[in-house]
Amino acid sequence: MIATRFRRLPLRSRLALLTAAACAVTVALAAWACWFVTKEQLGSERDTTLTSKRLDERSVQALVRGCGANPPGLPPAPGSYTVQVVTASGLVCTMPGKSPIRVTAVDLAVADGRLEEALHDSVATDGNEMRVSTYRSEQLPNTAVSIAQPLSETDKPLNSLALVLVFTAGVGVVLAATAGLWIARAALRPVDRLTDAVEHIARTDDLAVRIPVEGEDEIARLSRSFNSMTEALASSRDRQQQLIADAGHELRTPLTSLRTNIDLLARSEETGRAIPPEDRKALLASVKAQMTELAELIGDLQELSRPDGPENSGPLQVVALHEAAGRAVERARLRAGGAGLTVDAELDPWFVRAEPAALERAVVNLLDNAVKFSPAGGVIEVRLVKGELTVRDQGPGIPAEELPHVFDRFWRSPSARGMPGSGLGLSIVARTVRQAGGEVSLRAAEGGGTVASVRLPGAATEPPHAL
Repeated sequence: MIATRFRRLPLRSRLALLTAAACAVTVALAAWACWFVTKEQLGSERDTTLTSKRLDERSVQALVRGCGANPPGLPPAPGSYTVQVVTASGLVCTMPGKSPIRVTAVDLAVADGRLEEALHDSVATDGNEMRVSTYRSEQLPNTAVSIAQPLSETDKPLNSLALVLVFTAGVGVVLAATAGLWIARAALRPVDRLTDAVEHIARTDDLAVRIPVEGEDEIARLSRSFNSMTEALASSRDRQQQLIADAGHELRTPLTSLRTNIDLLARSEETGRAIPPEDRKALLASVKAQMTELAELIGDLQELSRPDGPENSGPLQVVALHEAAGRAVERARLRAGGAGLTVDAELDPWFVRAEPAALERAVVNLLDNAVKFSPAGGVIEVRLVKGELTVRDQGPGIPAEELPHVFDRFWRSPSARGMPGSGLGLSIVARTVRQAGGEVSLRAAEGGGTVASVRLPGAATEPPHAL
């Protein structure tokens, strides 16, 4: 029940209580240790003093002779000390003015010579607890002398010390609780800011919130992590919104053209006005091309909609890059043949770890770009040497200021915006190569044209087992 109620308390209250409890235990242990050490020290000093005191033998003899009286020559008992003589026969003579002390077996053992001396506790007839030091008389046979001191003389200082320690401990606990509450508030202030930021984001969907970072402690690390998370979320949302906007823009053009062509065909059927066969054939070819373009665009969007990272791609396998590139080259030659282009390929063996379909599609995209921008009668050179795949075309090239943008989604060079395509091909290439742990780049080729270069980690021989 107590544990349940404790867990229901606010964190700062729990920290304050734990701090106060820890300080209370520490203060209590320190107070007890101080009291115990003082008690032992006082008791040791008292016992040393008792055992060092001796009554001269004439006074002992006088006390025995005048047992119960006040013989002349007998000095009074020093201070609070009580002196009495005990004989082996059981005679007890106590110094006048003092209460007799109960004789124990230890005192008799000293009197009859079985012990030289003894130190023990006893009780006086007036009820006071006494500390007794008993030793044998040097001149009187079978006689012992006891010198006693009330225990209260050491208990009173100890009791006073205990009260002081209890008061000090209480004040310390109160101060510790106050300090614990202050420390808890100060320590949890960054957590409060983090909580406020999270609640603000939940209410407003505002990912621009940032928490000030102070220091290098765990709270600062938490604040940095939160800021990084909100920044990544904001960037992801911006990319998502940009992707949707760009996709809508790219889809609008083929959809508008497709709708126009279908409207023409539908109007022809409704009005009974036949479209000339050549025009009808051209319209149907245009519709087919636009549907193909839409299908490719939707496929590209689905590919790019997956989160980045190998864990979100397909299963990675050992892929023969030269074989995948060879298949892509054959497909490119089919397209290039109609444009009078030649695809010259030299592919050395190279094995990589990647998603097979995605890797082949990336190579196809590079070759499609080369075919698209190469002039009629040109040559496309494809080389795979030591893990570097290069595709060179003889097209107009890409201006240096546009090279940093070629892998952006939906980005298209101003000179290429009138040509078919969505601007997603190179984005897919970059994504696939990055997931396979490689690098891709475009650069101007010597003598004109563009060189696309892909570097993938791997080996020239197929490994005996999957990498």
